[in-house]
Amino acid sequence: MGITKSDLFTAQQNELSQLAKAMGHPARIAILQYLLASKVCVNGTLVQELGLAQATISQHLRELKEIGLIKGTVEGVSVSYCINSEKWESVKSLFNGLFDQHTTVCVDRDCC
Repeated sequence: MGITKSDLFTAQQNELSQLAKAMGHPARIAILQYLLASKVCVNGTLVQELGLAQATISQHLRELKEIGLIKGTVEGVSVSYCINSEKWESVKSLFNGLFDQHTTVCVDRDCC
């Protein structure tokens, strides 16, 4: 596989790509859905809720935190995670902007 030439694309295209990649695993989607539904900071409950190993969940949490979708706070030996509301709204706006570009059916109905 070749090297991605990110400088050929806009900052927005690169950001959307990075966000899509970060959300491109079902475990990460499940983590995000759980955090969104819980509406509170979560720590050890993810292991019981999702049925994945602690190390696996930690890896996925790290990916989500690196992209900024979640944030975490350390309290002693425990780390609590929650949705980063500011980033979430930004991501929502970026993806809505992409999806909103499709407003009509093809003019030439025989094309596809």
